[in-house]
Amino acid sequence: MRALLACLFLAFPATAQDAPIQSTIERQLQAFQADDFATAFTFASPNIKGIFGSPENFGRMVSEGYPMVHRPGAVKMLELREVSGLLWQRVMITDQMGRTHMLDYQMIETPEGWQINGVQLLKSEGLGA
Repeated sequence: MRALLACLFLAFPATAQDAPIQSTIERQLQAFQADDFATAFTFASPNIKGIFGSPENFGRMVSEGYPMVHRPGAVKMLELREVSGLLWQRVMITDQMGRTHMLDYQMIETPEGWQINGVQLLKSEGLGA
C-alpha cells in the first residue's frame, strides 16, 4: 500500500500539468486543421515566434515540414516527462495515410499559459501501418 501511495505521490506533479499542456497542443492542432495559422501561432513560445516572425511563415513551415501535424488523422497523447528541467510531451500522430509518427513537444510555462517551445520528430523504427 505504501509503495502504491508513493507511486501516486511521485506521479502527481506531472499529472497535474498534463491537462493544460495537452490542451495547448490539441488546440494548436485544431487550428492547423482549420488553416488558422494566426491562432496556431498563439500557442508558440516567444522564441518560436521570434524565429518565424509571422503566422504565415510559421504555417508554411508546419504544412511543408510537418504534414502529419498540419493534417493529422489521429492524435494520442502519451507520457509527459521532465528531462534536464524541461517538460516534454510525447505525442503519437497517425497521418492521413495511416503512418504513425512520434513527436516530442517541448513545453514552457509563460504568463500567457503553456506554450510550445519546439517539436522533435522522433525516429519511428518499428512503427507504421
